[in-house]
Amino acid sequence: MPYAQAGDLSIYYEISGNGFPLLLLHGMSNNSQSWVQQLAELQHHFTVIAWDAPGYGRSSDPKEQFRSFEQFADVLKAFIDKLGYKAIYLLGHSMGAAIAIELSSRYPELVKALILADATRGASALSAEENERRLQNRLKNIGTLTPAEIADRRIGDMLAPQAAEEVRERAKSIMAQIRPAGYKSVAYSLSNAYQTELLPRISMPALLIYGELDKVTPVSDGLIFHRQIAHSLFRIVPNAGHLCYQEDPKTFNGFVIEFLTGKQS
Repeated sequence: MPYAQAGDLSIYYEISGNGFPLLLLHGMSNNSQSWVQQLAELQHHFTVIAWDAPGYGRSSDPKEQFRSFEQFADVLKAFIDKLGYKAIYLLGHSMGAAIAIELSSRYPELVKALILADATRGASALSAEENERRLQNRLKNIGTLTPAEIADRRIGDMLAPQAAEEVRERAKSIMAQIRPAGYKSVAYSLSNAYQTELLPRISMPALLIYGELDKVTPVSDGLIFHRQIAHSLFRIVPNAGHLCYQEDPKTFNGFVIEFLTGKQS
């Protein structure tokens, strides 16, 4: 099982394929296992790397909870350096997109193309009161509920109503693996996420992908990103929710392949 040392953190990752490296960043309730359909198909075009963020999956926990996506981006940069990559394609989903924005704005020479899937606006989209309410609710849930109970509560908002039962069950099983260190770190980072000023700095080719029925980060949020990132492309996965890459991997992967290679899958 591959691990890379990034500072004092041991980062687990899945890797498959050959070609230009494409790094996948999961969201708040997921880990590298959620990218199984992307690893299987995109490996025919790229070297695909899916990490477990600090505090998630098989990666180690940060010694102190993170408070910002800048801290996650610092670890990500150290991870990329450890793997020896000088240039990458970067794909982030939800909170993974927030990490991707941080890295891309700071290291534009590293990221040759950026894909943001169901990207979150974090605190930028909320009033101060609602932002604090969401933070406290997340902290309470991870402190009083089991991961499986959190998964049961969240799954309805994460998927479209017509999502296949096997997709629903797999998503729940992955969500049930969350740990307090990672979940709390993301909760605090979301509450401190004001990335609007970073978006105009994104100079590399960018693609935005959103699930048509996403209730967590709706299409309207995606259009805000689209307007603020120069020359970005915008694609919608029909009849899919927040986990559109799991619900309809064929359409999602097709968008990725076409954007990065110029060829339809």
